Amino acid sequence: MKQFASLLAAALLGSVVTLSAYQWFNKNQQQQNVKIEHINGVPSAQVAYRINEKGEAVALDFTGTAEKVTKAVVHIRSSQNSNSIARERDANDPFQFFFGPNGPMERGPSQSSGSGVIINADGYIVTNNHVVKDADILEVTFSDNKTLKAEVIGTDPDTDLAVIKVNQKDLPFLSFVDSDKSRVGEWVLAVGNPFNLNSTVTAGIISAKGRNINIINSNNPATRNGQQPNSAIESFIQTDAAINPGNSGGALVNLDGGLLGINTAIASPTGSYSGYGFAVPSNIVSKIVEDLLAFGTVQRGWLGVEVRSIDSDLAKEENLSLNEGAYISGFGDAEEKSAAKDAGIKPGDVVVKIDEAPIKSSTALIEYIGRKRPGDKIIMTIDRKGKTLVFPVTLKNRRGNVETIKRETKDAISTLGVDLEDVDSKVLRKLDLENGVQVKSLERGKIEKYTDMRAGFIITRIDNIGVKSAKEAINILSKKKTGDLITFEGVYPDYPREYIYALRM
Repeated sequence: MKQFASLLAAALLGSVVTLSAYQWFNKNQQQQNVKIEHINGVPSAQVAYRINEKGEAVALDFTGTAEKVTKAVVHIRSSQNSNSIARERDANDPFQFFFGPNGPMERGPSQSSGSGVIINADGYIVTNNHVVKDADILEVTFSDNKTLKAEVIGTDPDTDLAVIKVNQKDLPFLSFVDSDKSRVGEWVLAVGNPFNLNSTVTAGIISAKGRNINIINSNNPATRNGQQPNSAIESFIQTDAAINPGNSGGALVNLDGGLLGINTAIASPTGSYSGYGFAVPSNIVSKIVEDLLAFGTVQRGWLGVEVRSIDSDLAKEENLSLNEGAYISGFGDAEEKSAAKDAGIKPGDVVVKIDEAPIKSSTALIEYIGRKRPGDKIIMTIDRKGKTLVFPVTLKNRRGNVETIKRETKDAISTLGVDLEDVDSKVLRKLDLENGVQVKSLERGKIEKYTDMRAGFIITRIDNIGVKSAKEAINILSKKKTGDLITFEGVYPDYPREYIYALRM
């Protein structure tokens, strides 16, 4: 029995050893058969296709376009020199002449940033007006991190566009393409510097065209309060390519790298990207740029009409048989200067075509006329109570003629935004002053922007020179040049402590 048990144990031990050896050998063989492969190059992303200008099917690839475009898109930093200081001065404390009772109350420089597109090898750059507005210093940083100072060549608040220039030659640039030929659904890239992240590229499609979102000039108090009409020209290209703060002034391009528009605004409840961005079409941009370079200001053709887009309510209200077009509701306050009225157009007419361009909305009409200059001739096709009429129209400027508008040059007083008047000698004696001129009013200008000066302030000295009359003060100020420091010393009649205000022209 003991012999049988020994044999059984030996058999079991042999089976275990054999099974273990087999499993080890099989596992080792499996490990040796596993292969890890490395593929040289990059994974293919060419899973979609598009039709190029030649009608050929080519792989959808953004890399070549992105490389080309980023070299021509710059980062713009805008600074406002707020060297403005307001101080109270106590005659018993000589140090307060310089520092005031609690030290100088100086406003720090204001800075903002955006993007720009190089449109000429000689250093001309297009951007948004709101990027460079009121800037004292402009710095442009290129894709290779080189930074140069820039000057403003011209601005157009009505389209929120501006042209600036750097002193540099042989720069990479983008060429304009015909934005009228762009189509909804077309792939586009947005290139800019959102949140100071240089050379950012996003992709999307054109979501819509001819959008009016009532954003340009909306911050102008006179426009907002109805004191003057909103003369903005809005006919944006809408895109779902991600656009954020800092993209303003950047490029919207097609997949061939052609400039389709200048990114300008976003529709967002939060201030950041929420799905839609808006760009000024290249056909508007090119016209504005040409005018600013040639004339220093925009030569804007003026039709002299008030228009509304036709919708079902308007069609029912005016008994119209059309579902689209630009309805002429009147000629505004300058009826005698209206080019449309002179040509025979009447209130109640519906514009359906200008030249060969169909007009389906008031936005389309405003955009088309916005590309024209005073003296340009157009052919307007009108529907008048179901009857088609054709009118040749010669566009005017806002003054009612066809002359070129010259760029207005501001003198020092206008730049400062101050209106001065002489002070009655009795008031001076009451305040124990030997001389002074009074600030009658302050308009939009550098004094209002950079200081806390209020109307009623009596200026006794300008740059440490006593002034006895408004004429003397204006003579001193009129000799000031950009960058000069100006100091105003004086008092308020109701608070007889001396104040000093300082700012740069």
